[in-house]
Amino acid sequence: MEMEEGGVSVGGGGEKKIKIGVCVMEKKVFSAPMGEILDRLESFGEFEILHFGDKVILEDPIESWPICDCLIAFHSSGYPLEKAQAYAALRKPFLVNELDPQYLLHDRRKVYEHLEMYGIPVPRYACVNRTIPNQDLDYFVEEEDFVEVNGERFWKPFVEKPVNGDDHSIMIYYPSSAGGGMKELFRKIGNRSSEFHPDVRRVRREGSYIYEEFMATGGTDVKVYTVGPEYAHAEARKSPVVDGVVMRNTDGKEVRYPVLLTPAEKQMAREVCIAFRQAVCGFDLLRSEGCSYVCDVNGWSFVKNSYKYYDDAACVLRKMCLDAKAPHLSSTLPPTLPWKVNEPVQPNEGLTRQGSGIIGTFGQSEELRCVIAVVRHGDRTPKQKVKLKVTEEKLLNLMLKYNGGKPRAETKLKSAVQLQDLLDATRMLVPRTRPGRESDSDAEDLEHAEKLRQVKAVLEEGGHFSGIYRKVQLKPLKWVKIPKSDGEGEEERPVEALMVLKYGGVLTHAGRKQAEELGRYFRNNMYPGEGTGLLRLHSTYRHDLKIYSSDEGRVQMSAAAFAKGLLDLEGQLTPILVSLVSKDSSMLDGLDNASIEMEAAKARLNEIVTSGTKMIDEHVSSEEYPWMTDGAGLPPNAHELLRELVKLTKNVTEQVRLLAMDEDENLTEPYDIIPPYDQAKALGKTNIDSDRIASGLPCGSEGFLLMFARWIKLARDLYNERKDRFDITQIPDVYDSCKYDLLHNSHLDLKGLDELFKVAQLLADGVIPNEYGINPQQKLKIGSKIARRLMGKILIDLRNTREEAMSVAELKESQEQVSLSLSASQKEDRNSQPKLFINSDELRRPGTGDKDEDDDKETKYRLDPKYANVKTPERHVRTRLYFTSESHIHSLMNVLRYCNLDESLQGEESLICQNALERLCKTKELDYMSYIVLRLFENTEVSLEDPKRFRIELTFSRGADLSPLENNDDEAESLLREHTLPIMGPERLQEVGSCLTLETMEKMVRPFAMPPEDFPPASTPVGFSGYFSKSAAVLERLVNLFHNYKNSSSSNGRT
Repeated sequence: MEMEEGGVSVGGGGEKKIKIGVCVMEKKVFSAPMGEILDRLESFGEFEILHFGDKVILEDPIESWPICDCLIAFHSSGYPLEKAQAYAALRKPFLVNELDPQYLLHDRRKVYEHLEMYGIPVPRYACVNRTIPNQDLDYFVEEEDFVEVNGERFWKPFVEKPVNGDDHSIMIYYPSSAGGGMKELFRKIGNRSSEFHPDVRRVRREGSYIYEEFMATGGTDVKVYTVGPEYAHAEARKSPVVDGVVMRNTDGKEVRYPVLLTPAEKQMAREVCIAFRQAVCGFDLLRSEGCSYVCDVNGWSFVKNSYKYYDDAACVLRKMCLDAKAPHLSSTLPPTLPWKVNEPVQPNEGLTRQGSGIIGTFGQSEELRCVIAVVRHGDRTPKQKVKLKVTEEKLLNLMLKYNGGKPRAETKLKSAVQLQDLLDATRMLVPRTRPGRESDSDAEDLEHAEKLRQVKAVLEEGGHFSGIYRKVQLKPLKWVKIPKSDGEGEEERPVEALMVLKYGGVLTHAGRKQAEELGRYFRNNMYPGEGTGLLRLHSTYRHDLKIYSSDEGRVQMSAAAFAKGLLDLEGQLTPILVSLVSKDSSMLDGLDNASIEMEAAKARLNEIVTSGTKMIDEHVSSEEYPWMTDGAGLPPNAHELLRELVKLTKNVTEQVRLLAMDEDENLTEPYDIIPPYDQAKALGKTNIDSDRIASGLPCGSEGFLLMFARWIKLARDLYNERKDRFDITQIPDVYDSCKYDLLHNSHLDLKGLDELFKVAQLLADGVIPNEYGINPQQKLKIGSKIARRLMGKILIDLRNTREEAMSVAELKESQEQVSLSLSASQKEDRNSQPKLFINSDELRRPGTGDKDEDDDKETKYRLDPKYANVKTPERHVRTRLYFTSESHIHSLMNVLRYCNLDESLQGEESLICQNALERLCKTKELDYMSYIVLRLFENTEVSLEDPKRFRIELTFSRGADLSPLENNDDEAESLLREHTLPIMGPERLQEVGSCLTLETMEKMVRPFAMPPEDFPPASTPVGFSGYFSKSAAVLERLVNLFHNYKNSSSSNGRT
């Protein structure tokens, strides 16, 4: 073989081939991807592959190792990297992956330092270095919900990584507000890649660790594979952070989907490759809030099960080796790649999980573009509140401790440390004797002691605290002047405060089951299309999903359980909640904007109920339009029913009091022996706690004392005997407690509870809808104030979807024109070859793509159609899920059905058809898991200018609107066994065959929606980021495919 200027002369005529040495452990050499690629390289006829083998690598001296021109060598377990370095220094082959930098990959600290040195974005992080296990470090502080390293604070959730790059035991710690606990990530073992530990809350201290900010990625991880600095392939997989279950196809392979990198990500791939001098290199990419970060660099990695990738990798490696040893041949490819003749056909990928098919399809010309759902939370325990005035020094000092010592400032206690302090103080203040045993005690003192005992019992629930379930407010009421401690002047000190403890309202096992089941229903019914439906859409970045929740714990957990069913996840809810659910209290919480109007409605409602009169709009027929009546839905004999309600409530309360007394007699002092119950662990269940029920205890975490406190408060608040005054705002709470106890505590056999429920339901069916307005005009006004921000966000969702779909349609037309021009070019030059490498200029193109204006930070990532085995790569569906409370569901529904009553829309028809308006009038309750769904469809057969191009479909469900007194034998048995009510199916709000255009929808609801300019400003798009523009490399290559080759052929074929 003739050597010229460090190169090798190869080609025809029996000349020697370039020798590629594979100095790799046999376990790696014989992997399927390595075999596929080396076979392709050898089939070019220009290379001889020399396998060193384990015996040579481990036992033989380097002087006797085979001599080669190019060397593939990389570290793995047991590999002697020093020997490989010595061999490379001796023989000086071309190194595909340089050896010296491979030491960096064993230390995560050095990896991050190196990435930062090259300006490659990494998550915010800090290092904790220990020289001995459990070493105390003065710069490291751990508190309940954060760690602090050198003054830099990392709030939970945060990630903890060993500094040793070969240790794959990575932990994620979750905040107490989400239930706490830790998730351990590890290399795949069977079908698992992570495990959740709900009781682990303290970080490890036996070694050195990196702590970094947790980045929400929507439950998807991206792995990038480079082959040289100009080639990068990316695949998405379900993140182990979510549920740790590895999704596999029918062949048992992990399901991954190729995705397109943005221009900025391509540049990152190039820089990683150059920074670590590893031509073949894998690294992990986190996509979060519109930005991308590198969180790990793995070194030599190949893609599995992609023949297209094997082709590309072989061609790129061939070019690299020829560039190094025979540069004059580098750009010459045979007309047909030598292995193409016998290339196996890729099998269709099918998920083995059941229930991921799609039910129902639509016309060929109509595509689903967007699904928006507003969903109420699942079944919960009754919401409760304890109010008491406190003068005890311990409680006042506690208030000052947590409000910064400000005597007039309110304090909110939610964290575990704060609540533990309060519990410790309360335990010392609760009297040792029981109510009823002190004959000479003042009634107010007895009531105060009873409330303190109730506070203590609530705080002792569950064995540990979580702010997602309980919160306490301390508000100073009275102050006195006292001398300052230094004797100079006076200062204020509170002497009385109002304590308000809010608790209950916790998602039950039934609520979780309902939410998860509804998620499964959505997965199987809301997304027409391919056989594997939503899961395949989501995994391939063709499903743009965001889930929002209010700040309430029951709403957050409902959202997490729904996501679990929707995406077919497994395991505990806390990791799912943190990974997939975003809190937006300003959009989904609170009634403050309409408080004045709601108070007026309640006052008018109280007048109607207590007086037994109704007001009729004299311009409207109440028979034809019954919903136009003031107080529509109230029973005509409401006043009589109210007195019956009081009597029946007292009866049930007395029975619960006796049960509480029995429990009290069996308890020892102090009163802290409560049957053990962990609320956080209960959220992991979907079945009733049969042990508690078998022992005759109330379902869930409630003891008889708290159950009695719930009922006695209802009885007292519902009717004031001294003033002979009813409080009709308590009717929904009485109904709530009745329904809960009938469903979950039927085993207690409370007499008269069923009669109480029937009366309470009749009244609640009239009171609850009218609290949001006693007539349509008032309902519209209140609804628009409560749901204004949510309605505005929905319009932004729809607008963004339309604009994206129209841009895709326009670009698709452009692509078809490009395809026609390419066909013509192919006829001109049959010998032209595709340009295999990404242009460096394209990699440096600035910008990361379009930003979604709904939250400013959402980049559109897309499936790579070149590598994906997907029938419809252009299909892209946006899903926005909003989990909230009953108030927002009522408000949104009132806007949708009464928007045409606004003065600006005089003469317009309602968005809701007459038949649906009648059904809604009869629908008294929007129960747990009730929902409103808007689906946007695009008719691709009509022009882009035609309003009928985009139509809206409106549906709603009454939720779990079934009486717990259901007489059907099958239903009754299910209720008794599972404590769970089924969710009613969706009902249409439009006539079949009607067409509600997006244009009409926008016109009708825009007056009641927050305008886009009032939302946080969005970044100016760099250009449309849809499917075709994200594949800029593909389009550019298509456009310039043959012209570039012809222009470069005169310069020795070099590109």
